[in-house]
Amino acid sequence: MKVAVIGGGAAGFFAAISAKTHHPEAAVTIFEKTSKVLAKVKVSGGGRCNVTNGCTSIAELCKAYPRGGNKLKKVFREFNTTNTIDWFQSRGVPLKEEADGRVFPVSNNSQSIIDCLTKEVRKLKIRVELQQPVLSIQPNAEQISLEFSTGRQKFAKVIISTGGSPKIDGLTWVQELGYHIEPPIPSLFTFNLPKDPVTQLMGVVAPNAIVSLQGSKLKTNGPLLITHWGMSGPAILKLSAFAARELHERNYAFSFQVNWAGEANQEKVYHLLEEVSKSHPQKAVSNYKLFDLPERLWLYLLDKADLPAAKPWGELGKKGIHKLTSILTNDIYTAKGKTTFKEEFVTCGGVSLDGVDLNTMQSKVVQGLYFAGEVLDIDAITGGYNFQAAWSTGFIAGRLGG
Repeated sequence: MKVAVIGGGAAGFFAAISAKTHHPEAAVTIFEKTSKVLAKVKVSGGGRCNVTNGCTSIAELCKAYPRGGNKLKKVFREFNTTNTIDWFQSRGVPLKEEADGRVFPVSNNSQSIIDCLTKEVRKLKIRVELQQPVLSIQPNAEQISLEFSTGRQKFAKVIISTGGSPKIDGLTWVQELGYHIEPPIPSLFTFNLPKDPVTQLMGVVAPNAIVSLQGSKLKTNGPLLITHWGMSGPAILKLSAFAARELHERNYAFSFQVNWAGEANQEKVYHLLEEVSKSHPQKAVSNYKLFDLPERLWLYLLDKADLPAAKPWGELGKKGIHKLTSILTNDIYTAKGKTTFKEEFVTCGGVSLDGVDLNTMQSKVVQGLYFAGEVLDIDAITGGYNFQAAWSTGFIAGRLGG
């Protein structure tokens, strides 16, 4: 049995390894259109490779996927985060879970993951052909024919794992088979705030902010990082993922509000400030900060509320307390543009899951054709979830069931 895997990324390598492991007699070949394989693995997590997440609850895991979500439950029942950790560790790559749940190689080097995958491919005698883009795909009742610049080759099974393409032309030959493609657009990005004075606080982290998109019900929470160009951090990145289509439609010009007090609403914050003004009337507002906010951010918010830093809490009065409450819980910013998060370009969009049997990852349109990874309309928030989807769908596709 000849098996072709189109795309030499994380999902492609894992699918090829799975195919050869489940079918040792098969001749498995990975076709990569560029001169390098596993390029995204190399740069992931700032070069450390956030290989998966420590989340073991499948229900919780699914919440990390703005697109895919509940449909992925059956996928994760077959191959989940625990399976991923076991797979790499059993092949000599010790992993560690950090406080936020992200899992990395102990080496803090993505090369450990690349070496593990390439070693496994060599051991299993899987062929890897570089600079071999697929020009067209022609299925018939018996086999699937792939066209390359060097000619045509026929395969019993084909796994498409071409990754998330920012351009739809990379999926035209898939569309020609009758697939619905959700237009690939960026997900997982930071917000640009040109000339906003908040950028002077670059490097400051608010430990738990709630960020809401104006004109929408979408809101996310988590640490928020102020950068020299705008805002980043988990709260922002999560919102960029869940609001990816909406922000694209708005051409990345939008307003959002930040609640620096986290879960505390306006009423709760107002009462808390009122209590502080009564219990510490002589203290300067600058010397008694709340909500674990860094000092630079606290001073910035006081200034934004037109409250002198040296003013005693007891002299704020109802008007001052109201102004500070408003800034703390409803601080509005206007974004103009986005910036890719580190080198991690994630797209939402791709082959609609409606056309794929998630028990096998086989096409519902073409017998013998399978999909794995970000070519599917699956994407996640930051934290190792995108790689987990690649490992899971790759593993299932490689079983070549159906």
